[in-house]
Amino acid sequence: MAQPLLHGITILDLTRILAGPYCTMTLGDLGAEVIKIEQPGTGDGTRQWGPPFAQSEKGESQSAYYLCVNRNKRSLALDLRTDAGRAIVRDLARRADVLVENFTVGKMAEWGLDFDSLRQDNPALIYASITGYGQEGPWAARPGYDYAIQAVGGLMSITGPADGPPMKVGVAIADLFAGQNTAQAILAALFARERAVAQGRKPQAQRIDISLLDSQVAMLANVAGNFLVSGQRPARFGNDHANIVPYSAFPSADEWWVLAVGSDGQFQRLCRRVIDRPHLADDPRFATNPDRVQHRDALVDLLTALFRTQPAAHWLAACQAADVPAAPINPVDRVFENPQVQHRAMRQEISHPTLGSVSVVASPLTIPTAPPTIRRHPPRLGEHSAEILAELGYNEAQIQALVSDGIVQVL
Repeated sequence: MAQPLLHGITILDLTRILAGPYCTMTLGDLGAEVIKIEQPGTGDGTRQWGPPFAQSEKGESQSAYYLCVNRNKRSLALDLRTDAGRAIVRDLARRADVLVENFTVGKMAEWGLDFDSLRQDNPALIYASITGYGQEGPWAARPGYDYAIQAVGGLMSITGPADGPPMKVGVAIADLFAGQNTAQAILAALFARERAVAQGRKPQAQRIDISLLDSQVAMLANVAGNFLVSGQRPARFGNDHANIVPYSAFPSADEWWVLAVGSDGQFQRLCRRVIDRPHLADDPRFATNPDRVQHRDALVDLLTALFRTQPAAHWLAACQAADVPAAPINPVDRVFENPQVQHRAMRQEISHPTLGSVSVVASPLTIPTAPPTIRRHPPRLGEHSAEILAELGYNEAQIQALVSDGIVQVL
């Protein structure tokens, strides 16, 4: 089997919480060596974001939140508030291919660790910053958490029942998309660097500026497009779709399920083969999707009454036989019982030195010739501090002096 795609790439990770760690975990899964810088004593704040916590027999605990986005990393517990700590980061940055940070705007410059400073010693450095609102603009200095970004970025205004209050999405989706966007930008910059070298050109340092707000606004996609074309403020549609009908969750005789008809052909098959109502397929009110959108209430009322007559399993089987998109609404425990999820091995076990076997969600990236791998467990705080410092040339006495001064934490 070939080496992972990012084998030989070093990522210096100065991020915490979710967006940054998700980005660097993605790169780590693809084979990059990730060095995670954490504050001695506390580490990444998500280490204590629980319960639930994974527990060891000796009482050591680690939050499930931290474990879910920090595999394939080494931990260096280092106090960036000290001159010695920052000097170590500069040394690491000289050797790194990529630096990722998510401090508030101006903090890295205050420490002398900003892009312009670090590229003096590493002219090919790829430097990525993740913030709530971006490096420039009237809101740049504001701290940004996912919940606030979902609010200001419009997502909450279109989420939830039409007659209910604004509602956030169940996961920190702005964080996750910002992390994905950062990883994509880093991969593009790495490709550009390799192409420059292949063409005999000197690679240039790259500055990447990703904000949660930009990511959230871009994520509005067709909803934003509807507004930009029509000028009309989008309303909350609950489980319905603004542009497609029938595309919603429906009750059955026992539980809710989802029907996702995306074409006129699918609607024809729904009427003739699933619900045995061919006259609906011929009804001019429902002939095309624009017709169905115009007569949404009438069609949804008809379907809702019909679907209540049989259990969800009946409708799901009928839809599958007719090649009409439909799905059960699974709680999370049933997600991991789903045969397709199991076949795709989306649940994996990691061996942890103190916690034993820890279950995590696998990488969603399937690359058969160079698959993502889980090579390292989510690190304990400072687990690799001595190892990383030794690689930089520090001897045992120097490392112990840093520990004694509270600059470095080791296990």
